[in-house]
Amino acid sequence: MFFVFGPSGQMYRGGPENLAQISPVRRVQRPQALRTRTLDTPVEVFHPPAATAANTHPISVPSPVNLRSQDAVSAYAQTGQGPQQARQPLTLVSDVMTTSALSVPPEERVNDAWQTLAEHQVAQAPVVDALGRVIGLLLRADMAPLDLLPEPGAVKAAIELARRPVSEVMVSPVPTVTADTELRRVAAVLLDTGLPGLAVTDEAGVLAGFISRSDILRAVAADPPLDLWSGPAVSL
Repeated sequence: MFFVFGPSGQMYRGGPENLAQISPVRRVQRPQALRTRTLDTPVEVFHPPAATAANTHPISVPSPVNLRSQDAVSAYAQTGQGPQQARQPLTLVSDVMTTSALSVPPEERVNDAWQTLAEHQVAQAPVVDALGRVIGLLLRADMAPLDLLPEPGAVKAAIELARRPVSEVMVSPVPTVTADTELRRVAAVLLDTGLPGLAVTDEAGVLAGFISRSDILRAVAADPPLDLWSGPAVSL
């Protein structure tokens, strides 16, 4: 189940196929990198010195470790621990979402919100009101920190931006999703909207967590495996 919430409350409830019909929910610009990429540092290759007259014994280089042999030994050791619980595939939002999601209030200053997101090393955060209901999504790429503005003449404008409330720069209205929604539906919405993630809420819009593209990619590489096409049917 998907919703659309804004400062005025719920604007939509239903499946992902009709989200595009909500005119305020439009595809957002992809976040741009705030810092330029540093040049790759060349890797120095170690070459053992050749044998000389003073050193007739060449240095021995250890042979590479056989990872398959290590895996086999590890698997054999686990057999003595008894049968393991069957691992189920990840199919729902609740399987991969972050439950302790960072959030910011709409009245917080942009500069303070930037600092909060930077300290927690996240690129986005749901904006919630005093009752814990989602009213928007704050993207770190939409905020311009003072130290990245090169022109001295832009300092005044930067200070004005830093003093603005989050409510003036957040994405709103914004789609949200329930925890029992299939992951493949979330992936489709993220592709259609260009958003980096969705807040996980109940029908009232109360924040329960957050699911990002990073969460889905991490699930793809994790064990148990991500399975987008199996699992119980979920009514919309």
